[in-house]
Amino acid sequence: MANRTRAFSTTAALFGWFALTLQLILTIQLAVDNGRSVPAALWQWIGYFTITTNVLVALALTASALGQRGAKSKFFGRPDVHSMIAMSIVIVSLIYNLLLRQLWHPQGWHLLADVLMHDVMPLLFVLHWWLVMPKASLHWRQVGAWQVYPAAYFLYALARGALNGWYPYPFLDVPTLGYGQVLINAVVILLAFVAVGLALVALARQQTRRGPKAFER
Repeated sequence: MANRTRAFSTTAALFGWFALTLQLILTIQLAVDNGRSVPAALWQWIGYFTITTNVLVALALTASALGQRGAKSKFFGRPDVHSMIAMSIVIVSLIYNLLLRQLWHPQGWHLLADVLMHDVMPLLFVLHWWLVMPKASLHWRQVGAWQVYPAAYFLYALARGALNGWYPYPFLDVPTLGYGQVLINAVVILLAFVAVGLALVALARQQTRRGPKAFER
């Protein structure tokens, strides 16, 4: 891997892990201030699609920075896995900025964590996907397989909510909306995932035809 490619991957990975660590610290601090336990804070932290996806982003960037050094690195370095993560982090940014940003107004460190997780990391990862990741092996049919992750998260969020009554996002709030409306919301969002995935494959095919040489591997 060229030095500048490794430097970009490493820098982006460090930003990713910093953002996750900062958000975790803030979540724990807020929980303790409200009389809740650290395990409860951790359980809430991992309940957000934003968090699980940013973890995948940081792992993929770390794998790219370290190179093919093991099964995990090889897995996260695969173009299809990398593209699935790119699709997911784009949706994180779109949904947050279009539907959720107006629901709260963070300040200070909370604002920094918010911007890093929803704006900076999506941009860095998509740039990494575009500049670093080889894409000749991507195919349209892979987009369907990429939906396993968001579908699994949806079932996970509903199961958590059924157990403790907590739903991470307003459009998944079963007590308020009912299962019917939540299912409709999920289908609409899933279609957005598919649309972004197809757009990424289209961009990948276009880039492959042009033979980019921005970053040499």
